[in-house]
Amino acid sequence: MLRVMSSRQKPWSAALVSLVLVSSQRVEAEPQAPSVREREVMSLTGAVLGATPMVEDLRSLVDEVGGRATGSEANRRAVEWALERFREAGVSAKAEPFRMPTLWLEQGASATVQGKGVRFSPRVAAMPFSAATPKNGLTAPLIDLGRGTEADHARVGAKVKGAFVLVETDELRDVDGLFREYAEAVGIEARAVAAGAAGVVYMGSRPGNQLYRHNVSTGAKNTRPMMVMERDGARRAQRLLRAGTALTLSAALDLKTGGPYEARNVIGEIRGTTKPDEVVVLGAHLDSWDLGGGALDNGANVAMLIDLARQIRRLGLKPARTIRFALWNGEEQGLYGSAGYVRSHAAELDGHVMALSVDIGCGRINGFFTNGRPPLVPLVDRALAPVAGLGPFTQVDVPVVGTDNLDFMLSGVANLIANQESATYGPNYHARSDEFEQCDARTLRGNAAVVGSLAWGFATMEERLGRQGRAEVEALMKATDLPQQLRSFNLWDEWQEGKRGSLADKQATPTPR
Repeated sequence: MLRVMSSRQKPWSAALVSLVLVSSQRVEAEPQAPSVREREVMSLTGAVLGATPMVEDLRSLVDEVGGRATGSEANRRAVEWALERFREAGVSAKAEPFRMPTLWLEQGASATVQGKGVRFSPRVAAMPFSAATPKNGLTAPLIDLGRGTEADHARVGAKVKGAFVLVETDELRDVDGLFREYAEAVGIEARAVAAGAAGVVYMGSRPGNQLYRHNVSTGAKNTRPMMVMERDGARRAQRLLRAGTALTLSAALDLKTGGPYEARNVIGEIRGTTKPDEVVVLGAHLDSWDLGGGALDNGANVAMLIDLARQIRRLGLKPARTIRFALWNGEEQGLYGSAGYVRSHAAELDGHVMALSVDIGCGRINGFFTNGRPPLVPLVDRALAPVAGLGPFTQVDVPVVGTDNLDFMLSGVANLIANQESATYGPNYHARSDEFEQCDARTLRGNAAVVGSLAWGFATMEERLGRQGRAEVEALMKATDLPQQLRSFNLWDEWQEGKRGSLADKQATPTPR
């Protein structure tokens, strides 16, 4: 059963009444008939708000395919699943290969904590890009490192060397807390490695003892075993240590790792009629981590994009510009699928009008991040006008790192991220609990109407923004915290080395078409 909506979420029936009232008031004041575009948007949004296969697609992806880490057999099944859905809808689709730099999958993880008169085995999960332990495991002292700050290191001193360090966390409640976790991990892990720790053990931050995947901040460069321990077990160990009981931790992390390999994105396409070489990209990532079914992150938005493509084709709508429905892989391990697309479609990027990423679960879309492009804000406002009754919408013009808009932003393409209410996203992020029940069907359908209106607006409006050059992207770097965000996601070096973003020197100007 789907989660019951909270009182803050507006029922979509009421939103539809609002839309009707707005439409009626406009007709009284301006008696002209709706334009062709207005009729098209009404048709599309009405379709996705109704009974479609969208929710069943989500159930199928989550329950039948399940967690689908890039490089896994489940991920390969997910690619075929998505291709089949597009083709059944009559939408042209293909799997496009890209290069993944490293393979990382957990095959097993266990741990035992013991001391004088104490022995227990809390559940643990290896952090993505953790190093494996020896085959028979690794045993070392377990040290209470507090929050892992500089002051904590000064307190513990040389005891860190050769030990597993236990790092305390706050319970995660929302998306702000999630971004704080990512930012703080950079310093925590760097200090622990510099001090010679044998490995890092995070107290699980998710409620209900849920295990989850949280990437090691240095990615594939990491050389230490790192793991998350269920919250109650970690708190027990912390209490024992603070009471003066010496403890050891024996951990066994069985990992499947390797060098570069080929993975695939799924790209569906509805070709434009009058401006086919101008492209609107609608993206959501198909991969997920493997502990849960990946409903919030990001199966719900995969199902939504497939259904938008399905309804556009079913209704016979003809966009002026080409719309591409991009289901990315490699997102969780470093945004590699979208980066691969940007590289392989480099010759077409000047024609890319907008690239959208929808990746914050099933909460209501309340606006869009416009990522440091002020002229983009009024275009978004105009595209959303037909669904004003599903708002209000507020655009936030700051650059955001962490999802598949990034390489479009670094290459100067106008890009958006759907800004969504947290709903159940934060506590279930990358967790075992990320299952079908976390998504509210009515909210998901409302989001589909919002994204449909946005997409149709950008696919049909006359105006567009030109592509920025590297100098303009560098100016954005200097004016914002974008460099710090890139460092926290272990992406700064790739930008500096020219592996991410365009080296072309272009000037951005609004270009009417």
